[in-house]
Amino acid sequence: MAAGSTVDHTTLAALAAGLGGDLITDPDAMDGYRRDWASLVPAGQPAAVARPRTVDEVSHCLRWANEHGVSVVPRGAGTGLSGGSTALDGCLVVSLTRMDRIREIDADERLAVVEPGVLNADVGRAAAPHGLVYPPDPGSFEISTIGGNLATNAGGMRCVKYGVTRNSVLSLQVVLADGRVLETGRRTVKSVTGYDLTGLFVGSEGTLGVITAATLRLQPKPPGQTMTFVAVFESILDAGEAVAAITRAGYVPSVLELMDRATINAIEDYKPQGLDRTAAAMLIGQSDTADAEDQVARMAACCDAAGASASFCSTDPYEADALMAARRLAGTATMEAGPTIVEDVAVPRGRLTDMLRDIDEISARTGIDVAIVAHAGDGNLHPTLRLPDLEAPTLERAHLAAHQICSAALALGGTITGEHGVGALKRPWLAEQFDDTIASVHQALKSALDPRGILNPGRGF
Repeated sequence: MAAGSTVDHTTLAALAAGLGGDLITDPDAMDGYRRDWASLVPAGQPAAVARPRTVDEVSHCLRWANEHGVSVVPRGAGTGLSGGSTALDGCLVVSLTRMDRIREIDADERLAVVEPGVLNADVGRAAAPHGLVYPPDPGSFEISTIGGNLATNAGGMRCVKYGVTRNSVLSLQVVLADGRVLETGRRTVKSVTGYDLTGLFVGSEGTLGVITAATLRLQPKPPGQTMTFVAVFESILDAGEAVAAITRAGYVPSVLELMDRATINAIEDYKPQGLDRTAAAMLIGQSDTADAEDQVARMAACCDAAGASASFCSTDPYEADALMAARRLAGTATMEAGPTIVEDVAVPRGRLTDMLRDIDEISARTGIDVAIVAHAGDGNLHPTLRLPDLEAPTLERAHLAAHQICSAALALGGTITGEHGVGALKRPWLAEQFDDTIASVHQALKSALDPRGILNPGRGF
């Protein structure tokens, strides 16, 4: 709750009246809305949880919050890993999961108009009968919402070819801090009138406005059959060299994923998939081009030249689906094994091997076990810090390791977050990436759009 705010029964009743009564104030009922998957970010106790169904109801929530100086925490499915939707004391949580309509699929224009509570995977399923696909596919695509994907500019496994969420957004409907409704962008393929406000709000982590609808760019289903290769390595550094070789050769895989031994074994412990537990690392690559068979053969050859102990290519779609399903289990499997901190850094693709080496050294130096999974094709790594307990000394070493991982990524020309967002977890290290000029521009934008500072304060920027 912002300084000077006043919330009592009367003011909450006024809020509830504009929501058709769909306002939760019981502490027990609100508990499920207090946290995201960044379990180490402390969760506050909200004053209320609003569950709007329309843009008018979201506008009502923000007008009310702005009038009373109440902090607003927008929330989707709560699958975030940086604490960006964790509740603050006295805040209003605005849960957008009931805004879950796919309003339109326009096959001729190759676009979808959706509300923020729509699941990522459901957009793809709605597009499929029209011969279209929605490219962004975070690992949580079956349970994460489009609103959350937009707020963090989420990525996924197909980013290496199709880009992050921002690359697939044509326009947005956004409710501003004072309740006004802003329409950004157009449905056209090209639109250069004015500032790129659409791009500004994608990745803003709920700090500039609340997204209530999005027009998404769809892509034609690839013409050929998707082909898959798998390469197994006795050294994770060799796997990094293989990725660099594939990049240098100019190949553009639709997927290029890396898992280390710890991740492979976590998956096998959680839900056996028949993966090689002895492998130091595994690369899974795909191509969806018309010459996919030739492409995967050439990429597998790069792996062999880099030192793979084994590699094979597959035309079997069921085998490919099984491999991708195993990869998608990585996050859940490692988190189910015990307390974790899931890191998210990105480096230039040619420095992937250096980053893998740095992570190994940081793990040895701090005594924190680290499992690595990576969207290797775009240099985005998720080192998962696996903790034996949550005692203060362990947490101190874990945060030191996380900080050193971020610093190592920056030293290699990278970034402290590739797709999870800054949230609350990464804010202590933001100053290492942003100089004073960048920070001041961010603050100027924030002040212009949210002068009272009610939108997700202490998150992002």
